[in-house]
Amino acid sequence: MSYLPIEDYGLIGNMRSVALVGMNGSIDWFCFPHFDSPSVFGSILDDKKGGRFQLVPLDQDYHTKQFYWPDTNVLVTRFHCENGIVEITDYMPVGEDVKTEKDYRIIRRITGIHGRVKMKLICQPGFNYARDEHTLSKTEKGVTFHSENLSMALASTIDLEVEGHYVDTEFELHESSTAVFVFHKTCKGEGCNIEFDEEQADKRFKNTVNFWRNWLSQSHYKGRWREIVNRSALILKLLTFEPTGAIVAAATCGLPEGIGGERNWDYRYTWVRDAAFTVYAFMRIGFTTEAAAFMNWIVERCSSSNEIGTLQVMYGIDGRQKLTEETLDHLEGYKQSYPVRIGNGAHNQLQLDIYGELMDSVYLYNKYGEQISYSTWKTMCKHIDWVCENWRKADEGIWEMRSEREQFVYSKLMCWVAMDRAVRLARKRSFPADLDKWIGVRDEIYLEIMEKGWNEEVGAFVQYYGSETLDASNLLMPLVFFLSPTDPLMLKTIDAVMRPPNKGGLLTNSLVYRYNNNLVSDGLSGQEGTFNICTFWLVEVLTRAGKHDSKKLEEARLMFEQMLGYANHLGIFSEEIGLSGEALGNTPQAFTHLSLISAAYNLDKALG
Repeated sequence: MSYLPIEDYGLIGNMRSVALVGMNGSIDWFCFPHFDSPSVFGSILDDKKGGRFQLVPLDQDYHTKQFYWPDTNVLVTRFHCENGIVEITDYMPVGEDVKTEKDYRIIRRITGIHGRVKMKLICQPGFNYARDEHTLSKTEKGVTFHSENLSMALASTIDLEVEGHYVDTEFELHESSTAVFVFHKTCKGEGCNIEFDEEQADKRFKNTVNFWRNWLSQSHYKGRWREIVNRSALILKLLTFEPTGAIVAAATCGLPEGIGGERNWDYRYTWVRDAAFTVYAFMRIGFTTEAAAFMNWIVERCSSSNEIGTLQVMYGIDGRQKLTEETLDHLEGYKQSYPVRIGNGAHNQLQLDIYGELMDSVYLYNKYGEQISYSTWKTMCKHIDWVCENWRKADEGIWEMRSEREQFVYSKLMCWVAMDRAVRLARKRSFPADLDKWIGVRDEIYLEIMEKGWNEEVGAFVQYYGSETLDASNLLMPLVFFLSPTDPLMLKTIDAVMRPPNKGGLLTNSLVYRYNNNLVSDGLSGQEGTFNICTFWLVEVLTRAGKHDSKKLEEARLMFEQMLGYANHLGIFSEEIGLSGEALGNTPQAFTHLSLISAAYNLDKALG
């Protein structure tokens, strides 16, 4: 086998973990029991060693269609073969069907639609990122795989044939015939002991479909591009860790930002930065429960931080702070993109912008959700006082540079946001606060950004003080109400960003780079693609500027609709888009789908 394009994968999950299902019927990524647990199937990171669970026609002369059951996260992969049609329905039970880890199951139901088709089943786990060996035992109802720390079982309605330490079975499906396979946890010494048949599979399928449809019915969004907005919401729900309310930045680790390069990170954690974007996007389209759960998770992290008021950039989905980065030297990486990293060394970087996103999320939640408590306010004050004393520091910035610290303009901007939202909230709720001090710091930050962040020769706000290069994160200035979208300085910055890279800009055919990789030393080698979130930021800035300039509004709509064309066949976006339009980076990326929802909401509203 060879590596599938990143865009050829769909996603199923149960709000604890997810599985990536390729258009070739192969599950090439699945961690158990949680998002950030070691992988059980990981062939997306090593085609030979990683492990997979594949259902595929023996006749290789087929073409595939893959789609979601409408308004759900139930995935259908349909094979059109010379002698017939078969389809796989993949899902993980959710809601009332999930009570313990033994209920965390992948269910694969394959049905003959037309004619006769010979199929091949391969189930070959690679426990602990393919580091642990395992034994296999055949039982009456299936097989079990036992590694040192985890035992899994494959229940089946057909007899399974074994080849060494994995399952390799051939079977035939004719019209209306069905086979069901359930991959689930078992205990060491136990067999495949669940009772499962086609009737139970049908019941779980209906329960899962009803769960997702009932959940999506809460959406208030009725505007343009409703289907892609709904799909983004469903993806974000899949990336939610239900026990704590945290949302992982992406479902995967190690997928490259440039094929063959070293920009391969682990995104299966929760960034404080995502807080404001998450609360805003969910609240805007009616998912108040999810916004509240994530807000509670964020407040808990703030409350448990040290006494001096510093926060980590990211945390584990269970709130843990230690996310030690290591490389998996035994894996070759996706298309030989090495090294494969787990953990994330950026967790202990200084990134000052997170305090602005934190306070913005608290402010938005207090405004659109529930009013915050006095206890939460006291916690926030601790962090605001820290910002007052530390905003002048250089940091690694929003893009988590692995080079020298700089005075990044976006970091200063979000320090201003932290102070501004704290002042607004104190006034709105009449909370006790040292307003004179806070306003003084807020205004000092503002004036410094205007003086040192603007480069007259470039004609734009630049990446850091003294820099001559652009940074797409500065597009957020109007979105956080630092500047009017029609302020001449902002319009000049937008125009500068919209120049092509060879003329100092960041835009190429409606796609936006986060910064010019050839001009910025970020401590890493290799190239990267355009950043999807940056394109949606530009759409939203043009939308807001378009209230007084119809050409900009038209430009925003054209750019947005062109961008939608870069989603995969299921409406999924990864982190980046490469030179030939391929998906790059970890997938699906929450940040991208959050910014899509925000851009769609505001653009639809502006179009009226």
